[in-house]
Amino acid sequence: MPLSRWLRSVGVFLLPAPCWVPQERWLCSLRRPSLVHWYPALGSWHGARCWCQVWTNELRTFCSSLRMNGDQKSNAYAQEKQDFIQHFSQIVKVLTEDEIGHPETGDAIARLKEVLEYNAIGGKYNRGLTVLVAFQELVEPKNQDADSLQRALTVGWCVELLQAFFLVSDDIMDSSLTRRGQTCWYKKPGIGLDAVNDALLLEACIYRLLKFYCREQPYYLNLIELFLQSSYQTEIGQTLDLITAPQGHVDLGRYTEKRYKSIVKYKTAFYSFYLPVAAAMYMAGIDGEKEHANAKKILLEMGEFFQIQDDYLDAFGDPSVTGKIGTDIQDNKCSWLVVQCLQRGTPEQRQILQENYGQKDAKKVAQVKALYEQLDLPAVFLQYEEDSYSRLMSLIQQYAAPLPSTIFLGLANQIYKRKK
Repeated sequence: MPLSRWLRSVGVFLLPAPCWVPQERWLCSLRRPSLVHWYPALGSWHGARCWCQVWTNELRTFCSSLRMNGDQKSNAYAQEKQDFIQHFSQIVKVLTEDEIGHPETGDAIARLKEVLEYNAIGGKYNRGLTVLVAFQELVEPKNQDADSLQRALTVGWCVELLQAFFLVSDDIMDSSLTRRGQTCWYKKPGIGLDAVNDALLLEACIYRLLKFYCREQPYYLNLIELFLQSSYQTEIGQTLDLITAPQGHVDLGRYTEKRYKSIVKYKTAFYSFYLPVAAAMYMAGIDGEKEHANAKKILLEMGEFFQIQDDYLDAFGDPSVTGKIGTDIQDNKCSWLVVQCLQRGTPEQRQILQENYGQKDAKKVAQVKALYEQLDLPAVFLQYEEDSYSRLMSLIQQYAAPLPSTIFLGLANQIYKRKK
């Protein structure tokens, strides 16, 4: 196994930097960084806030300290996740407590409580936690009082509610069966297409929370505009997705790499990666166009990487791990896999795809998956993952400053080689 891959497998990132970069800038008080082809090896464990020396003659000592550092970072992240999940009860309380017994709207508020508790929890919480983690990285510890941290937790939950709104809607449009290891909300008895209104309730809750917690803050308007813009961008991406692959009509000519990248950028990358980091930036008082544009360059690349992983896991992931049954083939989706298949396949293989793609028949779905395997697309994906990771590290080096690189490295570490 290459050294770089081994290091990443234990949580260490290799970030290339010119050999003339001053050691103190990157390694703080650490001395004598080793060089691999004149590149200092820079490490980060789970988005750690300090750089670690990654390769010395005393490898055993290094590995021991790395494990201890990793344990500390894992414990810190676990605590942050626990705090985040525990804050959900406060979110539900704020949104429902005062009105749940109202003589006119009480029944509707009771339904809202049920919608929140079924659809907002059970995920990985990565988007919401990113707000909290990035806020803690960007704001001086002395300025992180209980109120500001509670606002960061709440804005994180606003991102999770936006995600829930999109998922409930998307599951209806895609006729999905499961989500996060349970039955899709609209498939539950007595729900059906009433779930459309439930999704709208989830979206409305975002702005109620922002008003309740952030109305007096100088960044309130920036957050409102950020969430509105993110919703619009995602809905434009969903529109591109739907019109590229209309139900009941398979047109393989529509599945181009250019169209795929446009769908991914708007449907996934903006709200999944830029939104939570940008929200933390605004809360930390960072509202410059240059800083946001540079962060966006990194985060949109990360979003594309993430969605291609999602497309791969839809076909080749384990449903018991991913929590959902993949339906991209049946749903005639413009996925990364079908784009790669069209680029690599022979005319005969394209004909097989034409006859079987976008069909609900399990045998036809199996034919498409077999074609993917014939073209060795799992290996193509693994190579893409390596190449994309390298591009991402280069972008972080180039555009992260003045933001801490650890914000972006921590996100990359969460999604690299993920299985769900």
